[in-house]
Amino acid sequence: MLVFERGTDGPKVIVVGVDGSESSWRAAAYATGLARRQGALLALVYVQPVFALAAVAGLPLVTVETATATADEICGRVRAGLASMAEIQPLRWEFHSVPGGDTVAALSLAADELRADAVVIGASRGLGHRILGSAGVRLAKSGRWPVTVVP
Repeated sequence: MLVFERGTDGPKVIVVGVDGSESSWRAAAYATGLARRQGALLALVYVQPVFALAAVAGLPLVTVETATATADEICGRVRAGLASMAEIQPLRWEFHSVPGGDTVAALSLAADELRADAVVIGASRGLGHRILGSAGVRLAKSGRWPVTVVP
C-alpha cells in the first residue's frame, strides 16, 4: 500500500545551500528552476562559517560583522537575480543566514525546520571534504530528503 506523507505531488519546499562559491551559485540556479517549475518555496540557506581552528593557528577569526556582511552580499545577489525573473514568473523564496561551522549539520537543521522536500547543494571543492567527506554525500547519507549535488 502506498502512503503519501503530506499528500502532495512534487516538492513544496526546496532548500539550497549558498556560500558565494561558483558551485553554490550553480546549485542555486538549478534549485530556482526546480522551484519555479514545481511552484515550490525556494529556501536559500547561508551557513555562517566559524573557524575555531583559526584561533589556534593565529589567524583572524570570522567575526559576526564579517559573516553578516557576507550574508547581506549573497542575499543582495539573490534578490537581484530573482527580481529579473519576477516579471516572467513570480517565485516564492526566502533567505536564511544561520550560524554554523558544520555545513551539513546546519543545512540539515534548516531543512528539518523548513520541512524541506528536497535539498540542493553545490559540489565540495575544498580539501576538507577529503577528510570529512563531501557535504552532499553526508546529507544524502542522512536519508531524510532527496539530495541533488550540482557540479
